[in-house]
This record gives sequence, C-alpha cells and structure tokens, in this order.
Amino acid sequence: MARYLISFDDGSMDFPEEDLPEVGEAAHRVVKDAKEAGVWIFGAGLQRQQASIVATDGTVTDGPFPETKPVIGGFSIIEVPSREDALRWAAKIAEACRCAQEVREIMYDPES
Repeated sequence: MARYLISFDDGSMDFPEEDLPEVGEAAHRVVKDAKEAGVWIFGAGLQRQQASIVATDGTVTDGPFPETKPVIGGFSIIEVPSREDALRWAAKIAEACRCAQEVREIMYDPES
C-alpha cells in the first residue's frame, strides 16, 4: 500500500470564525472514519508562523512568511491501496475543512 500526504495551504480555510467549531467537528469525524477504516497514519494543523530554515552547514535563517509565500497550514498522512482511494479521502477532508486539498504520494523508503 502507498502512503499519501494530503495538505492545504495556510490561509485557505477562509470561512467565518464562528464556523470554526462546526468545521473542527467535521474534520474530527473524518479522522475518526479514517482511523476506523485503518488508513490513518498521522495528521495535524500547523501554527501560523514563519518557518526556520536550517542549511546543510547548520546555519539558521528566517523562512518564508505565511503572508508572502504559500506554506502548509495542515496535513494528513494516510495509507491506502490506490491514488483513487487517496483522492476520495482528500475529498472528504476538503468538504470537512471547507478548503481544497493537495494530494501527493510519499516515496517508499524501506528503512522508514
């Protein structure tokens, strides 16, 4: 089975603030369904902040600011038999979170 990263850009959840509890409940229902289906690996929302970039020599610099460059706002990792299955789960997440989702297959590494 393949693993997929399902993610959305920070700031793409542009619904009214008062809808947040309803959106949170819907998102948690999808996670519960994915866990019950045995496809859930991990997922989380990310704090809105600038990233720190660590270079190969250990130098740390300020990363992209969410206001100036697209950055990931949240993600889910699932393990499913096919890309079509991943797209179906992404559609459920998109509906719950009220924003489009990007789907990318994670490269297989037998050491991880």
